[in-house]
Amino acid sequence: MKKKLQEVIDQMKHLQADYGDIRMKDIKTQHIKMENGKITDLSTSRSHGVGIRIYVNGAMGFAAASDMDNLAETVQLAYDTALASAGLLRSKAVLSPKKSVDASYCTQISIDPFEIPMPDKLDVLKACGIAMGHVKGISGYEAFMDFRREDVIFTDMEGSYITQTFYQSGGGVGAWAQSETDTQKRSYGNILRAGYEAVRELNLPAHSEAIATEAVSLSQAEDCPGGEYDIILMPNQLYLQIHESVGHPTELDRVLGSEAAFAGASFLSPDDIESSIKYGSEHVTIVADATDTMGDRGLGTFGYDDEGVPAQCVTLIDRGIFKNFQSSRDNASVIGQTSHGMGIADGWNNLPIVRMTNINLQPGSYTLDQMISEFSYGFLLEKNKSWSIDDKRINFQFACEIAREIKDGKLTGKIFKNPIYMGKTTEFWGSCDAVCNKRHREIVGEPSCGKGQPMQIMRVAHASQPARFRKVRFI
Repeated sequence: MKKKLQEVIDQMKHLQADYGDIRMKDIKTQHIKMENGKITDLSTSRSHGVGIRIYVNGAMGFAAASDMDNLAETVQLAYDTALASAGLLRSKAVLSPKKSVDASYCTQISIDPFEIPMPDKLDVLKACGIAMGHVKGISGYEAFMDFRREDVIFTDMEGSYITQTFYQSGGGVGAWAQSETDTQKRSYGNILRAGYEAVRELNLPAHSEAIATEAVSLSQAEDCPGGEYDIILMPNQLYLQIHESVGHPTELDRVLGSEAAFAGASFLSPDDIESSIKYGSEHVTIVADATDTMGDRGLGTFGYDDEGVPAQCVTLIDRGIFKNFQSSRDNASVIGQTSHGMGIADGWNNLPIVRMTNINLQPGSYTLDQMISEFSYGFLLEKNKSWSIDDKRINFQFACEIAREIKDGKLTGKIFKNPIYMGKTTEFWGSCDAVCNKRHREIVGEPSCGKGQPMQIMRVAHASQPARFRKVRFI
């Protein structure tokens, strides 16, 4: 294969392209789902092809093909597209420099998920369904597993040749219960950069009955009251708060306006790097870490991005002060920087664009018990149910599955349904006055982050600890 791809590079040089790269991806996925005891999804798929980029006179051309026997035609199409685009440019694209490497990377796994027999996987999901189905008051339930293997080869005119293999594995359960006025859901699960061991660690059957029981309890609970309250966000909710109000607004392509027509823009500007704007309180330090230095097995972990730039750990917010954007080679050069290694494409038939890696809230010094003990009255919130945020990522609203009452420094055991909190990004992060220590750290995978035109679905993750926020508005 290396020889075949070198022929492609030689063709790019013969055409006198300024730059060119080829990215080959072979992706295998498996989805298994059971609803109310019946199999509703049992699919395994494979996608294999190449994407080719060529730059000529500051213009980029891209072409993709699933036919590996006609790569010369694909190269020519990418080159012709670049030539045609050159006459329409408002400004020429410049790629920030990178080093050429010959390297490889592979997700460390213990058990290949595709080697586990299907009957064994179904037995686990059936056990989940039996446990949930026996709970009186349940109106519906589901259990699922999700697996992915991605083999990538990248090579370019600058001399890089990189091979990588990624795995992701996970699953979850969910249960619904109805009252006369609404339907409540509780859920549990996760997806990580790991093998089948991640599913075994989740121990889905052991959590199923408790999830179903709590769904029934929620259907009979009071609505969460409105007003201003102190809250604790658990990692299974905090991950989405980080994703939407820190991850997306710090993507440099959004800041420069290239995503404004669809995915939205950002309240940040390129000048904010130098102006030391306050993004949150001194307790808030957030990094974009593709290196997975803490062993969290986040879905945003890799050796090199889809432009051949090495994985990095970039501080986005340092003790409340905004420090950096997430960038790729083409947009980093616009602000005089080198790429932070976040040019990633979903599959082989799409262009790399700026995508989140593992956007992590760094640990503080509190234990969860200490954090709760300092409450007069408030709520501990878990698991997102719905959300909305404006195009510039300023005003947001999140609804959670459950609110647990905290009164006089203790969890009372009382739960509320339909908790909905809202705020403004920098004000909200500014209200954070405590973060738990690393013993409370959890990583939550987000396997379906959408962005770009055409739409690309990316796999990212967020590590965090429980964090406390003061005087948050509830509706």
